[in-house]
Amino acid sequence: MAKRKPEIRIRSFGIYSNWDSQSKILPKIEQFTTEVPADLGIEFGFIVNIKGAKNRELDYCIDHPGILDSEGIRRAPFDGSVFVKTNDWDFYLGDTVWEPVSDKLGPWRMTMELDGVVIGEKVFNVVLSRGPD
Repeated sequence: MAKRKPEIRIRSFGIYSNWDSQSKILPKIEQFTTEVPADLGIEFGFIVNIKGAKNRELDYCIDHPGILDSEGIRRAPFDGSVFVKTNDWDFYLGDTVWEPVSDKLGPWRMTMELDGVVIGEKVFNVVLSRGPD
């Protein structure tokens, strides 16, 4: 019998409340956007809902604009994999801005793949914050 195709839906994207990666509770959306101010500690990313893919492997990648290591060399994109935990599962992929802000500016491409197929993708542009006019 053929596997049923999973149902995938991007639930939200943009700026979120602070997230504790050790918690089962996902962050709450505060603003739908793909333009993110480069404020220290700001949380941004997206949540995907996956139905019908329990125990399948989900690969993710955050390709940042050029974050440098302590020796001034560009770090590789952050990637990894997790297994889909239930048949109706929400997964958050995101990051924050930290010091120094200068190497966090620009496009952040975040992707999720299931069985080698991109199921979610967002590009966030991290920009210098504008003060009050």
